[in-house]
This record gives sequence, C-alpha cells and structure tokens, in this order.
Amino acid sequence: MEEIMVIGIAGGTGSGKTTITRRLVQRFGGDVTVIYHDNYYKAHDDLTYEQRTKLNYDCPDAFDTDLLVADLLTLRRGEPVRCPIYDYTAHNRAKETQTICPTPVIIIEGILVLHSRQLRELMDIKLFVDTDADVRILRRIVRDVHDRGRSLESVVDQYLETVKPMHEMYVEPSKRYADIIIPEGGHNMVAMDMLIERINAHCALGGKKDG
Repeated sequence: MEEIMVIGIAGGTGSGKTTITRRLVQRFGGDVTVIYHDNYYKAHDDLTYEQRTKLNYDCPDAFDTDLLVADLLTLRRGEPVRCPIYDYTAHNRAKETQTICPTPVIIIEGILVLHSRQLRELMDIKLFVDTDADVRILRRIVRDVHDRGRSLESVVDQYLETVKPMHEMYVEPSKRYADIIIPEGGHNMVAMDMLIERINAHCALGGKKDG
C-alpha cells in the first residue's frame, strides 16, 4: 500500500470547509476519500429525542474521536473501515455504517479536528478555514433549516447557547495548530491552487493519476 496523505480541514460552522472538500473530490475523484468528524458524534440511544436535542454538539466530548483515530490508523495500514453515520434529523447515530476504503488522499473534515493532538499527529497538512461569524451563522441557518429539517428558532437557540461559546472556547484557539489558514474557504483560489498542486505531487509520486 502506498503512502496515504491525510489532510485535516477545520474551521467554524458554515466557514466553507465542505466547499473546499467538494472541490478536491471533483478534481481528484477516487483518489480522495472524505471522513466527516460529525459522523463520529457519540451515540445516545439511551436518551429521548427531546433530551438529545438539548445536548451540546459543539464541544470535544460530543465526539468519539478515539474511534476516528483508530479508523484512520487502520486506513493508513491499507485496510477498510466501517464508518458510523450520523442522522441529523434524529440527533443520533444511525444504525447503518459506511465502508470506507484506503485511497492516496484522506480528508478529515470538522469543526474540531485540529483540537485533538492525537488526530493532528496523523495529519500531513492541517488547514483552518477562517470566515466572518455573521457569514457563518447565515450559512448555518440556511443549511440546518433546508437540509437538516430544523426550525429557525431551534437553529438560533443552539447557536447562541452552544455553537458560539464553544467556537470561542475550542474551535478558534485550534487555529494556531494549522499549517495554512484559508480566508473564505473554497472561494480562495490561491489557496485551492496550492492544495491541488500539493495533492498532484503526492499522487504522482504514488504512481496515481492526478484526476
């Protein structure tokens, strides 16, 4: 199994992480696999739906990061993993899992992927997407209402109660661990070109097509 490049993409909610990820997937196709930290939210089958809606999903303890680290190590050994799937409408981990196979490039995306030292140590490139807070909250409202079946009131309440304070406590400080800070995410074409060239070089060394 050839060497796998691991890229961590962090940043606040609605910062543009997924835009970068999608553009890299479009460019490199099957040479890139994406693992979302959100899929590693802890399961809470013991709680009711109402209780689950009140949990803090923006702190490090909300995630089973140890499982993500273990899965990433397995992938780097050239073996597939069964990745959990998170159901945003149920506020809980789904019963189904997704098989993920090793590829030349693995992207780990999530608000807190740079917070964990164990996770950072497995990354070859650490990115932080830096976008103004007002832009991020507007994007989150649109996403959660349209794509995740949330009410406007619940999105605003969650933002004020946990998202904003947890961003200031955990997400923003993790920026200091980034190799590259990217303003405006996937719309920053200079940063995108740099990323693409770096991945091109890695895939070429591994004897892979560059997309």
